[in-house]
Amino acid sequence: MTRLFAVTDLDQALADAARPGATAHDALIVVAHDVPAVDHPLVAAAYATASALDARAAQVLSLVPCPGAPGGRVVLSPTGPVLRDHDDVRRYAEAAQAGIRRARDAGARSPLVLLAPPPADDRHRNAARVAALAAIGGLWEPLEARESLGDAVEPVVSIGFSVLGREFRDADAAWVEAVDAGVRLARDLAGTDPERMAPPRFAQYCVDAFRETSVRVSVNSDQDALRRDYPLLSAVARASLDVERHRPCVVRLEYTPEGQVERTLLFAGKGLTYDTGGADLKTDGHMAGMSRDKGGAAAVAGFLLAVARLGLPGVKVIAELGVVRNSIGPDSFVADEIINSHAGVRVRIGNTDAEGRLVLADLLSHLREDALKATAPCLFSVATLTGHANRAVGPYNIALDNGPARSARIAESLSLKGDAWGDPFEVSRLRREDYDFVAPRSRADDLLSCNNLPSSATPRGHQFPMAFLAIASGLDRHGNDGAQPLPFTHIDIGGSGVDGGDWQHGRPSARPLVAMLAALT
Repeated sequence: MTRLFAVTDLDQALADAARPGATAHDALIVVAHDVPAVDHPLVAAAYATASALDARAAQVLSLVPCPGAPGGRVVLSPTGPVLRDHDDVRRYAEAAQAGIRRARDAGARSPLVLLAPPPADDRHRNAARVAALAAIGGLWEPLEARESLGDAVEPVVSIGFSVLGREFRDADAAWVEAVDAGVRLARDLAGTDPERMAPPRFAQYCVDAFRETSVRVSVNSDQDALRRDYPLLSAVARASLDVERHRPCVVRLEYTPEGQVERTLLFAGKGLTYDTGGADLKTDGHMAGMSRDKGGAAAVAGFLLAVARLGLPGVKVIAELGVVRNSIGPDSFVADEIINSHAGVRVRIGNTDAEGRLVLADLLSHLREDALKATAPCLFSVATLTGHANRAVGPYNIALDNGPARSARIAESLSLKGDAWGDPFEVSRLRREDYDFVAPRSRADDLLSCNNLPSSATPRGHQFPMAFLAIASGLDRHGNDGAQPLPFTHIDIGGSGVDGGDWQHGRPSARPLVAMLAALT
């Protein structure tokens, strides 16, 4: 794992790196919105060399030789414009990531990142931490690659980080390292190989990851207990039970801060380690990439690790991760079955490929019971739930509030903080039509899980599942009109859980970990 440290005396660090035989830094990476205007002699010299060869040197990534620079080389990584109406702090994240990867590919193992101060604009107030987090995160390679190829697959040992003319402190570097630990855990769990993160191995990875923290981890893999206490989840897992390594579990994580608890955050994470679609089998190649259908549970686990590493005060966090494989087989659950949820709601199955909401509903029902005894509770579900999320908003997280959460402006806070930290949200709304959509069709059932079309082909395809979650978990009884209102926000990362929307080959994004950390803690 790459270390990040703050460089508080830039000139001294550069002088040390320039000495014969120096090993402190071996490349300088300059991240800037206006490279020619950067007031530093090394940057000016590197830009003069680059612009003599390329008229677009101020706009494109360049690696140039530069005597006196660490390793004799400078990477110029322009952000592009940052002040247009549609620009945001992600420009700095993207430039830092591109720069660090170029330096790595050139052979650098201990580069120094120099951030030119952003212009005075509130959108970029967190640019330093955002850029540093992107730089270290850009070096992550899949767990399967690291286990197969060893440390050589992530060759960069350390990154120095400095902001020209401003302070980037040790505390900033420590924050970035703590958050990056959570991001790495989330990406590892989201994974690429469904067998590497089959349910028991996913659970064990969590146990190992939290071993040196204050987070308490428990794993419920008793199939009789799961059938009794998580009946919807167990129905999804039914066809997987004949294969021991695919059997489901519920991973429960609890972080209790030192001192007084002022608020309680409760998370349900969708952890579908593989989603074949079940009896409503995914066809036409749509099954590829379904090992990433556990991105919600992965992000929640990463969030807990970041919280624990930071030792955040005042906030208790409880999470339940439903770690399940939706397999196809003789005992697959099928459409038209009626299954009682943990909350006692009779659910008619509309399509077995809408399995994630079933898993979440039972988790939320258990968390609802915790919330009723908790201090200032807020509940969340986080899931790669619908293709409609990607169809509707592309690469953005989506947040939907129930009545109490909307009164508390939870989704609005996620949106505002997400913009500020480069992890943006779109705010959606739960409406009465969404409840109508899942209304029972007969006296035999209380609730319909879904229709039999893909969510992306269904109007309000990412909204109505929240209505299902509220009813199936019993949270519909805790709205503003209930005796005990409970804020509940549903987060759909169907469009943001993988970089670039490439579910088969893209990198797990660990979103919305950073936005949740900024908005909720």
